[in-house]
Amino acid sequence: MLILTKNEQQDLPGCLQSVAWSDDIHVYDSVSTDRTVEIAKAFGATVTQRPFDNWASHQNWGLANLPFKHPWVFYIDADERMTPELVESVRAAVVAPGDRVAFRLQRRDFFLDTWLKHVQTSAFYMRLFRPENMRYERLVNPISLADGPVGDVTGFLDHFPFSKGMGHWFERHNNYSRLEAEQIMFNRGNQTPFSITKAFTERDFHERRFYQKELFYRLPLRPLVKFVLLYVVKRGFLDGRAGLRYAVLQAIYEYMIVLKVKEQEQLVPHAATSTALRQP
Repeated sequence: MLILTKNEQQDLPGCLQSVAWSDDIHVYDSVSTDRTVEIAKAFGATVTQRPFDNWASHQNWGLANLPFKHPWVFYIDADERMTPELVESVRAAVVAPGDRVAFRLQRRDFFLDTWLKHVQTSAFYMRLFRPENMRYERLVNPISLADGPVGDVTGFLDHFPFSKGMGHWFERHNNYSRLEAEQIMFNRGNQTPFSITKAFTERDFHERRFYQKELFYRLPLRPLVKFVLLYVVKRGFLDGRAGLRYAVLQAIYEYMIVLKVKEQEQLVPHAATSTALRQP
């Protein structure tokens, strides 16, 4: 069991309770200054601390260096909870995985006591895996890459991204938007030229995903496009007041990225070169 933390004294106890069935819990901490480490040790978890640099390199370091007891690892954040159904399906999957090296699951995001069933940006995540077969890419919102067959497990992973309040959500996404802007500048300065054709015809999934992201980043009025995608196309309006507010928040987040990219283009013309040094 792998739990990433940074000042999670509020949410960590509930997370630990949901994974108490595991006999090998690793709290991978980014040098917290609150009671996170104390809580983890009191629960019997193994604590490893490392200063955070970016998401991909931080996660990749953990998979390569933490002394996991078992060949399979389940990754969870402090503001997430395993449901009993998910626990049972995870146990069954590792007993008879076949040729699969990782498993996807469905996550439920909650806001205003409402499951964001429709407006949620992404519902499926690769969280159960053999660490030697998994790696991550991107500075933020990393992509999970397994080097073998991937299966699916049933049951939900419940996520409470607003558990610490709206202010914390904005602080976190202020940092996320900075990293997203750096990632965009890196892609444009160090990758092959953009091709709209390859966004739809490239046979390699990861290459196609790269071009599709670049296509999205180049859309005019991108924050508005994101709102329409979430609220109208994905039918976020069915999630009521929570769906509307969440779609607005995601549009604001997208606009933060737009502004920070423009800032880097104006103030640091060669930002992509320096950012390249931070890539995992």
